[in-house]
Amino acid sequence: QVQLVESGGGLVQAGGSLRLSCATSARTFSNYNMGWFRQAPGKEREIVARISRSGWNTFYVDSVKARFTISRDNAKNTVYLQMNSLKPEDTAVYYCAASSGPALTEDIYWGQGTQVTVSS
Repeated sequence: QVQLVESGGGLVQAGGSLRLSCATSARTFSNYNMGWFRQAPGKEREIVARISRSGWNTFYVDSVKARFTISRDNAKNTVYLQMNSLKPEDTAVYYCAASSGPALTEDIYWGQGTQVTVSS
């Protein structure tokens, strides 16, 4: 069982920045591909970004490319999401996810979520 704890959400004005962190209990953190998902009210949960075990490979949904950066520190068992140039449409609950699969589509461990609200 892997426990994930997100932090760093909050209220920010459009154009501002936030940095989300996800600390894990995984003893073998480097064995997991990590990602960030989000779910806005009335919408389905969608992947925002994911990062491979080594950190060399990343993926971003088109709507956040060039604004968000995912990174990981395997020594600290932590994954980050730096969010810049935030827009009101980025408002959602953001979830950290871990999976042994590369695409984070199955056998996913989830965090409890952290609210990000971007005001216009």
